[in-house]
Amino acid sequence: MKEIAFREALREAMSEEMRRDESVFLMGEEVAEYNGAYKVSQGMLEEFGEKRVIDTPITELGFTAIAVGAAQNGLRPIVEFMTWNFATLAIDQILNTASKMLAMSGGQVGCPIVFRGPNGSAGQLGAQHSTAFESMYANIPGLKVISVSNPYDAKGLLKSAIRDNDPVVFMESEVMYGEKGQIPEEEYLIPIGKAKIVREGTDVTIVSFNKMMKVALGAAVELEKENISAEVIDLRTIRPLDWQTILKSVKKTNRLVIVEEQWPFASVSSEIAYRIQKEGFDYLDAPVRRITSADAPMHYAPNLVAMYLPDVPRTVKLVKEVMYLKK
Repeated sequence: MKEIAFREALREAMSEEMRRDESVFLMGEEVAEYNGAYKVSQGMLEEFGEKRVIDTPITELGFTAIAVGAAQNGLRPIVEFMTWNFATLAIDQILNTASKMLAMSGGQVGCPIVFRGPNGSAGQLGAQHSTAFESMYANIPGLKVISVSNPYDAKGLLKSAIRDNDPVVFMESEVMYGEKGQIPEEEYLIPIGKAKIVREGTDVTIVSFNKMMKVALGAAVELEKENISAEVIDLRTIRPLDWQTILKSVKKTNRLVIVEEQWPFASVSSEIAYRIQKEGFDYLDAPVRRITSADAPMHYAPNLVAMYLPDVPRTVKLVKEVMYLKK
């Protein structure tokens, strides 16, 4: 095993796949000469050259369209968005072309492409740079959606995404790029569509993904101090959703709390709650509960940022509520 930063895990995944397959290339704003806005692609231009690590103008719709066309003609592009907040400009290509082409062509034309970059809030960046998009893209048939929380999953799932024959939306976080974790020295892949139980427990199931996993795990630690055993599940993949792993856990704990950075309406937690009440109603000893971001744009002021995002104290409080413990 070796310890590397989140950005290095992503770089290793892309570089290994580019060495393995000459049809793979990277494009996006500042990915080449500047080594990436977050230094994810550092050194890749030097190794692979300007035909495979391509700087683009600040035109998300334009360069996404080029990449989608390349994917339909035998190449395997990786498109880096400086933030998923900017990818809204390219939604026509992602929604109307990449996700639908296989169906519209009767299975004749696929679109093996990865759209990746940081998602959600990253401190005081204001409302236009702080939206979490997992639920929006997971609502689109034809796309696979991955949202990772650590270097190990980042590398293994990005390699799988690059090899996948469907368009994959791969979501990271600006605040995690410098965080370190253990990964194997040897090559490995993580299958798309499989959640991971990261902490065993018996009293309540807590489900989360991306950087909200810190809140979920932090809450589990605090709950343990009060002799409450929380099982924590990292979704990793949002679509396809591994609700069976959640259901199996709920059959053991009989309670479910979901922590996510989405807005509450039609969110990932909405879908999970529906699935679990439909398939596991008889196992629930309390209603499924969730903690999400506030149902509003995230403002710049630090006190409003703190109120907007889920945190450990409120998650602990919610768990105690589903366990019918005194507050």
